[in-house]
Amino acid sequence: MDTVLYKIDSENQKKEIEESAEILRRGGLVAIPTETVYGLAANALDGGAVKKIFKAKGRPQDNPLIVHISSFDEIYPLVKEVPKEAFALAEKYWPGPLTMIMPKSDLIPDEVSAGLSTVAIRMPSHPIARAIIKAAGVPLAAPSANSSGLPSPTKASHVFDDMNGKIDAIVDSGECGVGVESTVITLATKPPRLLRPGGITPEQLTAVLGKIDIDNAVTHKLAEGAVATSPGMKYKHYSPKAQVYIIKGPFPSYRCFTDYEKKDGDMAVCFDGEEKLLGIDAVSYGAENDSKTQAHRLFDLLRNADKVGAKRVFVRYPKTDGVGLAVYNRLIRAAAFRIINVPPIYGLTGPTGAGKSTVAAELQKRGWRIIDGDMAAREVMKKGSPLLDKLKEEYGEDIILPDGSLDRKALAKKAFKDKSSAKRLGELTHPAITDLVMRQIIKEKDEYPVFVIDAALITECKMYDYISKLIVVTADEEIRLKRITERDGISERAAKERINAQPSAKYYESKADVIIKNNGGEIDLSDIF
Repeated sequence: MDTVLYKIDSENQKKEIEESAEILRRGGLVAIPTETVYGLAANALDGGAVKKIFKAKGRPQDNPLIVHISSFDEIYPLVKEVPKEAFALAEKYWPGPLTMIMPKSDLIPDEVSAGLSTVAIRMPSHPIARAIIKAAGVPLAAPSANSSGLPSPTKASHVFDDMNGKIDAIVDSGECGVGVESTVITLATKPPRLLRPGGITPEQLTAVLGKIDIDNAVTHKLAEGAVATSPGMKYKHYSPKAQVYIIKGPFPSYRCFTDYEKKDGDMAVCFDGEEKLLGIDAVSYGAENDSKTQAHRLFDLLRNADKVGAKRVFVRYPKTDGVGLAVYNRLIRAAAFRIINVPPIYGLTGPTGAGKSTVAAELQKRGWRIIDGDMAAREVMKKGSPLLDKLKEEYGEDIILPDGSLDRKALAKKAFKDKSSAKRLGELTHPAITDLVMRQIIKEKDEYPVFVIDAALITECKMYDYISKLIVVTADEEIRLKRITERDGISERAAKERINAQPSAKYYESKADVIIKNNGGEIDLSDIF
């Protein structure tokens, strides 16, 4: 079959619109633009024509279709009755991205309703779509014009990729505005139930209807053996060939995950501005608070993932209110419900002797995972490690004990003699410590609600990029001196050298999200939570 391509930008292109309508009247298939996605249209009253839709798409026939009309009066022959709720919703949101389910009339063939006693109907707001429906003189069944399971098409080029040679014609009228399929609500239940979120939000529906239910399948898998009463409920949908994963957690943790889980062929779909900070190929699908833009871009980005050869796609978890619920609904099906939680990572730091360990112990009591930066340092500088060889080269043989292990006091004496020496030690050790700590966090991500890294110089290394909140512990200098001398068994002079080799307390405080004063006694942790 040769697929004809019509470029229609105006309702005044009568010739092209009539040719498209004629194809539909004689039982053919035409991909038409709507404000949501491109639809694969056939005469909704012709069961044979509708069967061609399922064949072209490779779509299971137990998945119902939506019937499209051009004016409200066209609804009456298609349903047994029009509920009062339909009048109220239509007055507010038709034409527009809203589908209403009502008890069907005998005119609707089973091929459209998947054998159900109801039919889904909507009036698109796209002028070309309505012009074609009007010219055809029949309602049109029109699921998304893509191969079943793939991301829905929002451009004519997407339709061409999937349907060329399988359908009679494609009407190209540019990019779809909304970008995700219509909201579907059934009026055959009391109260009405939202079956698929879209451009008309639950909040907008509630404003008209007063009360609605939200079907569990909006955010979860359809229950085993349950009947799909709406498109987009039952099967894996909207998915590229690449495996999609939704990553839930703050951006620094997402960044950590992508940095330490990355493989060849990985791609990130993130929020505006974040793509510049990631270590893998990344694109934005909109600002974090801009669900409408995310909806508009989503399917195009998922399709492009395949074009660039992506094997895995890590998508930032969207907000789930408003249009965000529609974005989330499409994503969880594209991802086959693969959601990875990445807990927040907090940094716990401050000048030496401030009492970070005391604060860490209190946080551990809450079930948080405390990672001791000093212990990590010991691990990466253990006997036989590549880092120990680097330190020996930098600071001399006398920092090595007779058994080949590190003499930490000897190293400290050399490394903390001044700020430049301390900085150089950080340059040598921090990459290895960061790598060890972050890999440990990724390994244990499913076991703890929050990770806390207790380390002195978080702000001076790559680790800082993965921190969602920096907790700085401070104390008066006299108290710090006393703690250091008692803890490490060194002189007050040596303790002062260590203090002077580190950044000042004011420097730490300038970086802090939370400051905790620990001069002893009860510690107030309320600002952390």
